Amino acid sequence: MILTFAKWALRQDANVRIGSLALILSAIASPCLAQTILKSEPLLLAPSEVAFVQSPTCPAGQVLKVTGAIRGLHRRKVCVALAAEQASLDFPTP
Repeated sequence: MILTFAKWALRQDANVRIGSLALILSAIASPCLAQTILKSEPLLLAPSEVAFVQSPTCPAGQVLKVTGAIRGLHRRKVCVALAAEQASLDFPTP
């Protein structure tokens, strides 16, 4: 009887630890939801990968959304609006 209660208590403790860890990781990951806006279109873009680019071809307040394609097909390019809190400019590193 005591042994089964000890096992139950250990499982509950593990569940609390896992839940706490998930909460901490979600709080850390929240700032990562912001979209990075590049100054120029990347040369390599995997199929279905998305990049946001500052482009003079798009109206004010919008950025160019570039979606990678498989070999032989053209990339898909669409002007989209991003909320100010969603966007952050990326400064390329040399």
